Amino acid sequence: MKYSSIETPFYSSLVAEHIVHEGREPDFKRWHINLTKTAESYEGFLRCDLCPPLHCADHVIKCYYITHFDSPENLTKWIESPERQNLLEIGQDIFYAYRFKSFTTGLEGWFSLHSGDSEYRSLGPPLWKQIMAVVLGLYPVVMIQAIAFSTFGIMQNWSLANSMIVNNLITSTILSLLVMPFLSNHLRFWLQPAYRPMTLQKDLTGMLIVSLTLGIMVIIFNEILKLV
Repeated sequence: MKYSSIETPFYSSLVAEHIVHEGREPDFKRWHINLTKTAESYEGFLRCDLCPPLHCADHVIKCYYITHFDSPENLTKWIESPERQNLLEIGQDIFYAYRFKSFTTGLEGWFSLHSGDSEYRSLGPPLWKQIMAVVLGLYPVVMIQAIAFSTFGIMQNWSLANSMIVNNLITSTILSLLVMPFLSNHLRFWLQPAYRPMTLQKDLTGMLIVSLTLGIMVIIFNEILKLV
């Protein structure tokens, strides 16, 4: 199978499952029409496909629909929009369970890596890229934290176990909320899912950026440590 080089992002889709009370299927269809009309007003909307319902043995109906947008960014805006959240709240008396899965929406969590199921493993970048990206994010956070705590004498008299748990909580929070989203966004061209074709030039460019940034940070932190 041949893949062409695609510079623009793949179209992105949201697959949603609603478990509907038996007899409420017409209400769900009307609710879905309102949902689709609202989604149409958002940039990048392509279409919303309503699948045939699945009638289950326990007197419920599973309803599925697939919403398509032209880019991960536009799909994310729709998923996180207050209008969509309001529609989900309105529909709570029609369906009592709901879940969804988005495809090609950027990086879920840090890297969209799902362990234990080979079908989902390719949603994240190759393992070596994940390792390099995490080191790139973790290294400056740990160094700045260590220098700051040492300079201001923070937790110097604490036991190792107590200081370590606090350090880990601070580091993990900064990494998850600030650093990794920033890196994932700016290295998006390089941290592509494994199933996406990647040119050698992009692979080398991303690796060079990460390596040079790490090298520069090592030099800077060595100079800082000489002064403290």
